[in-house]
Amino acid sequence: IGLPGNGTIPAVDARRRGLAKDAGRTVMKLLADNVRPRDLINKESIYNALTVDMALGASTNSVLHLMAIAHEADVAFPLTLVNEISQKTPCLCKLSPAYIDEKTKYHIEDLDHAGGIPAVMNEIKGLLKLNLKTATGRTLAENIAGSQVIDSDVIRPIDNAFATTGGLAILFGNLAPEGAVVRRSAVAPEMLSHRGPARVFDSEEEATKAIMGGAIKAGDVIVIRYEGPKGGPGMREMLTPTSLLSGLGIDNKVALITDGRFSGGSRGAAIGHVSPEAAGQGPIAALREGDTIVVDIPNYRLEVELTDEEIKRRVAQLPAFEPKVKSGYLRYYAEKVSSASTGAVFGG
Repeated sequence: IGLPGNGTIPAVDARRRGLAKDAGRTVMKLLADNVRPRDLINKESIYNALTVDMALGASTNSVLHLMAIAHEADVAFPLTLVNEISQKTPCLCKLSPAYIDEKTKYHIEDLDHAGGIPAVMNEIKGLLKLNLKTATGRTLAENIAGSQVIDSDVIRPIDNAFATTGGLAILFGNLAPEGAVVRRSAVAPEMLSHRGPARVFDSEEEATKAIMGGAIKAGDVIVIRYEGPKGGPGMREMLTPTSLLSGLGIDNKVALITDGRFSGGSRGAAIGHVSPEAAGQGPIAALREGDTIVVDIPNYRLEVELTDEEIKRRVAQLPAFEPKVKSGYLRYYAEKVSSASTGAVFGG
């Protein structure tokens, strides 16, 4: 539903002003032709969006947003679809912070100069549904016709992809029965499989204090809970903890899991959207300091070395969750928002 180029043209580029004018004209034409978002957003277009995101190296937030859009459009979007698409979509880009080294530290403006999203789409056109109508009035195939990769270091060809699988993975297991998401394109190879002791914190602030105080050691698995849609409320981005880990140079030695979410600026073994969340009495609420957590990204698993019976026993002992906000809209939101596994939609 966006015009070609909208995702990458820098704000200070003169083309942005031209694109804004084109967008205004396009909106008025769509209105005159009675074309609604539901006419353009469907199962196939969401499939395309996720496929392109995988090729770009992906963002964990895109899963949340696409699920919410799918919910509004009455399109079924099971989390398992993410892994299905990821397994057959190569990762062609590694944009900061998901870079390999300083020589390959590319940013969005580099992607734009290399051909932008249309060039990426043209490179993976064999994986896309090309006959779909778009906001331009043309098909996707027509939109990307003639687009080409100008810099193959930024946008790699399929036969020289950064990875044969896409940028995201959904993990399941006794710690995330409804799923959790990780940007595997930003995870150091040595952290794709990890086993370590849980360091449990009930807020972002508690975890930040521990990291800054030097309490986190190599091999630890930081757990930040009660930061999900209900628990936050609102599912904050855990940008400060991940930035600290990166700045301290231990993002390749420490894992972080949370029922909150992450910024696109996060890197490392940062696993978010753990569902059910702690405020919904998910297994993450049962974790205690020192419990052994197993992260197995290649096999899409997130486990704690506890029996199902022990997890249930611990959860049953927990007091009923009490929202942090006691009145007003946010209290109502905390009561009505759905799990991150279904898009964290209000009233869902």
